Amino acid sequence: MGLLTIGAFAKVSRLSPKALRLYDELGLLTPARVDPVTGYRSYAPEQLDRARLVAWLRRLGMPLARIQHVCTLEAGPAAQEIRAFRAQFEADTAARRDLAVFLIDHLSRKGPAMPPVTEPLGIRYAALSDTGLVRESNQDTVYAGSRLLAVADGYGGRGAVASAAAVDALKPLETDGIPAGPLLNVLEDAIDRAEHAVHGAAGNGPSSEEDGTTLTAMLWTGSQLALVHIGDSRAYLLRDGELSRITHDHTVVQSMVDEGRLSPEEAASHPQRSLLVRALGRGADATPDMRLHDARRGDRYLLCSDGLPAVVPAEEIHRALSGTGEPEQAVRGLIALANGSGGPDNVSCLVADVVALQR
Repeated sequence: MGLLTIGAFAKVSRLSPKALRLYDELGLLTPARVDPVTGYRSYAPEQLDRARLVAWLRRLGMPLARIQHVCTLEAGPAAQEIRAFRAQFEADTAARRDLAVFLIDHLSRKGPAMPPVTEPLGIRYAALSDTGLVRESNQDTVYAGSRLLAVADGYGGRGAVASAAAVDALKPLETDGIPAGPLLNVLEDAIDRAEHAVHGAAGNGPSSEEDGTTLTAMLWTGSQLALVHIGDSRAYLLRDGELSRITHDHTVVQSMVDEGRLSPEEAASHPQRSLLVRALGRGADATPDMRLHDARRGDRYLLCSDGLPAVVPAEEIHRALSGTGEPEQAVRGLIALANGSGGPDNVSCLVADVVALQR
C-alpha cells in the first residue's frame, strides 16, 4: 500500500485535514512526504496508529503538549500517563461537582420555598495542640470559637508564624460575624486574606518560599458548616456512628494513589507522604476545596493536623470519637493516642459537636 493523500488519511484516522496540518506544524504528526512544489502532504499507512492515538487523546480533552509527550513513550509508560490524566480529570470533575452542589445548596436556601429550621442548633467544642515527643517546637495553630473552627500546620523555618497568620486572618469571621453577601464569596475572601497574611509572615528572604502552612477551617452559620481546605490537615464527620473523612489530602503521595501509582498501604509509609501540592505559601497552589455541610443534631466533627492520622489508624480515631461524651475528653484522648504511638510530629485536634439550643 502506497502513501495516502491527506484527504484519505484524514478519513481513516478520523482527523480533519485542518487538524493534520496543525499537528504537522507542531511536530506532533509529520507527513511521510511533502511535495516540494505544491506543498501537498502525504502519509504512510504505518502512521495510522499514532494518528488514531492522537485522535483518541484529543477526544479525552488532553492538551496537545501532553499528547506530544505521550506519543514519545512506550506503551506501558504511555498508559501510565493516560491513567494520570484520567485521575486529574476525575479530580477536577469532582471539584466542579462539589462547587456546583455548594452553589445549589446555598442558593436554594435563599429561596422562599425552603422550610424553616425545626430547631435552633449550636456547636459545643474543644481544641488542643501538642508538640509531640520528637519535635522541639510546635508549628501548629488551632482555634475554636462559636463560629470559626480552624487547624493550620506550618512548615519551614517560619512555619509557626505562617500557621498563626493564616488562622488570625480568619478570625474576623468569628468576631464580626458573617458579612453580607454570598457565602462562597465570604470564604474566598477569607482565603485570600490568609494567603496574603502568610506571604507577609514568610517575608522576602531567600528561604521564604520554603515557609507556609496548611489550613482546614469550618465556618458555622447556624444550620450549616462551610468547609475550606488546603493541604493535608484533615476534617472528619462522625454521624450516626459512621466516621467519614470529608477532606482530600493535597499531597504528592495522595496524587499518586489517585492515579493508581501507589496503593493506600504503600502511601502510608512513603517517604514523601508529607510533600504538599497545595498550601498557603509563596509559589504554592493555594486553591481551596470548599464544601457546605448541613448540620444535624448529634454530628461530631474532628479537625486535626496530619500528626494524628499519620500514626493513629482510622479505626482508633473512630473509637476515640465514639467513646467519649464531651469534646474536651475527645481531644485529650486523641492526642494521647498520637503520643502513645511515638508522637513523631506536632498534633492538634479540634472536636465540635452539633447540639440543640434551648429556645
